Amino acid sequence: MLLGLAILGAAPYQHDLKPTRRSSPSPIRRIRLEKFAVADSSDIGALKLEIGNGLTLAPLVVKVDPNLNVILTACLAVYVGCYRSVKPTPPSETMSNEHAMRFPFVGSAMLLSLFLLFKFLSKDLVNAVLTCYFFVLGIIALSATILPAIKRFLPKHWNEDLIIWRFPFFRSFENDFTRSQIIAAIPGTFFCAWYASQKHWLANNILGLAFCIQGIEMLSLGSFKTGAILLAGLFVYDIFWVFFTPVMVSVAKSFDAPIKLLFPTADSTRPFSMLGLGDIVIPGIFVALALRFDVSRGKESQYFKSAFLGYTVGLVLTIVVMNWFQAAQPALLYIVPAVIGFLAVHCIWNGEVKPLLEFDESKTAVTSKEGSDEKSSKME
Repeated sequence: MLLGLAILGAAPYQHDLKPTRRSSPSPIRRIRLEKFAVADSSDIGALKLEIGNGLTLAPLVVKVDPNLNVILTACLAVYVGCYRSVKPTPPSETMSNEHAMRFPFVGSAMLLSLFLLFKFLSKDLVNAVLTCYFFVLGIIALSATILPAIKRFLPKHWNEDLIIWRFPFFRSFENDFTRSQIIAAIPGTFFCAWYASQKHWLANNILGLAFCIQGIEMLSLGSFKTGAILLAGLFVYDIFWVFFTPVMVSVAKSFDAPIKLLFPTADSTRPFSMLGLGDIVIPGIFVALALRFDVSRGKESQYFKSAFLGYTVGLVLTIVVMNWFQAAQPALLYIVPAVIGFLAVHCIWNGEVKPLLEFDESKTAVTSKEGSDEKSSKME
């Protein structure tokens, strides 16, 4: 769901023209996490998230160049999401090569469907339905984003004891949650109510940042091969729908929902610049994979730094080209080659192409689970 949202949110960068159950971590991975000092990433994430929110609020009190705001906000969202994606155990579910190849087609179908809905139905009606959907999705994303900061102030059993709730009349459907998640959902509910009633750009951006951080944190590509397939497919997807059809720009302008970040400008004819969430989440999950690759080897964040630098350079290049031609640009056109290129050059320079291409989180998860089961059987 979040990746589908990210694909729809892969709008061109432009001026406005117009608690999980996991298996126990293996001892080796636990040592590496502690050595890397990211075993508890909630403190890092909370600090960076506050900085990101500060950047979002800055245009309300001081004059901030929108281009600089775009770069800092997007890079911080990627940075926070990457560090929050580092968990004591590898992800149990990862994307396959087949899913990666299929995603550009799924995204195209969703994008074209929205374009036709806006064309043949009332724009207000479509946006009203989408507002209801994003109201619920926003509460989930916001509560999950602020939960690590809230958990530290609540009793331990509130964070661990699960409450199982079964749907009325459909007893086979059930959902489990903790008291901490309920507490985190309270401010999220009030905030989403403010967004639904006012549609203020500030509320839009905070919800968008929550979606970005959750998307990068939760989604796993599994391997760099899968990541390269996904990025290459969406690279073509972004170019086609921006340069060869009016669909992407039209949907981005009509879609009144937090699938893009809005940055106020001083130009009254063009009040906002915008960046699609897909231009943050899609490359962000690839950069996060580079960080987890570094962690799995117990080394410093060397490949994470090169991938993150590539993302920053690609985003800066997008803004330079957009301002030069004064036209909307598909950000993935510049970000994808930069991220993959910087990482490829770095691993070729170090002579570590083979271990990077052989890295597979799904196999790491199986190995970790088997090691945990062996340890449990020995204890018994």
